[in-house]
Amino acid sequence: MEIKRIEENEKTGEFINREFTDYAIDCDVALNFEEFTFAAEDEGKIAGIITGRAYYNEVHIGDLIIGKDYRRAGVGSRLVAAVEDAFKGKGYDKIALTTFGFQAPEFYKKLGYELEFVREDKDPKLSKYFYLKKI
Repeated sequence: MEIKRIEENEKTGEFINREFTDYAIDCDVALNFEEFTFAAEDEGKIAGIITGRAYYNEVHIGDLIIGKDYRRAGVGSRLVAAVEDAFKGKGYDKIALTTFGFQAPEFYKKLGYELEFVREDKDPKLSKYFYLKKI
């Protein structure tokens, strides 16, 4: 058997979806899978994007990226709220996410996310913060 790095494509996507789904069924767990991307636009220009996946009973925010000209203007808060609103009442119990020390730990605390764990790094900017919010 050969192990090699490959680009994700339709074939790999089909394999992942099939095996992920079949394993959940085999384990008698509701998959409840959904990928998401929300964008904030300002007159056709992207101001920010939030992406992630929802599966089992959890929503996971993967990336929240705000354009430099839109930071500290409420765009990030509105995007996080859009995710929270979209997944309430759909069988998910919580929203989970991670952020690095130089990114947004205090931002998520202000939005009601509880700090679960910090994986310390020798460079505090690269310490990783794990957050959770029940929905």
